[in-house]
Amino acid sequence: MIILAALGLGACATDRSIGLSPEIEVTQLEMLPEPRGEISYRIGPQEVLEIEVVGAEQLSGKYLTDENGHIVYPYIGEVRTGGVSPRTASQMIQDALRGRFVLDPQVRVIPEEFPPPSISVGGQVKRPGSYPAVGQPTLLKVVNQAEGLTEYAKTDDVVVQRIVEGQRYVGLYNVGAIQRGNYPDPQLFPNDIVIVGDSPTKRRIDNILQFSPLLAPLVLLINQQTR
Repeated sequence: MIILAALGLGACATDRSIGLSPEIEVTQLEMLPEPRGEISYRIGPQEVLEIEVVGAEQLSGKYLTDENGHIVYPYIGEVRTGGVSPRTASQMIQDALRGRFVLDPQVRVIPEEFPPPSISVGGQVKRPGSYPAVGQPTLLKVVNQAEGLTEYAKTDDVVVQRIVEGQRYVGLYNVGAIQRGNYPDPQLFPNDIVIVGDSPTKRRIDNILQFSPLLAPLVLLINQQTR
């Protein structure tokens, strides 16, 4: 089940039709729940894993994962390591070896390269992409890392997605109100996804001005009244 957290941070003064599929539950939360020590790194495809079996050098070595993130390991065969943490992969290999090939195996799985923790930023920002989640990232900080909002950004329609203990939460924020200091700047965490909404009204006004420059004062006045 996926939960939509309709946050009371200035973003929810207007009802938004978000997440209305059957598996979505709408609930009122003051803030998105914080991650509780979840493993952020998962083994992926075409990665080099250093596998060490204590006291069994013949079973230790480097293994390249396939397109699904799995490996083929001696005596065991395919080990479905794709999408699991290195700790879980170690446990899987230990369980398969125990009793059959090694009495009490102690296994360590160490990826050759750990990708840095990051936050994904998309939608109406000038430079969408993944940005390092260093220090104490906040919503405004990652928007600034993405070089700020575009001219068509809908500042009261900024979505933050987060997974906590296997549960997906979605929060709706008003980044314009946060910029003005009306609400606190929420902290973000590694693997969060930020999407800045698009404003059809701004696009319509832009199109009108392209064809009718003389209407600019009237259009601007209407836009101010409908914000």
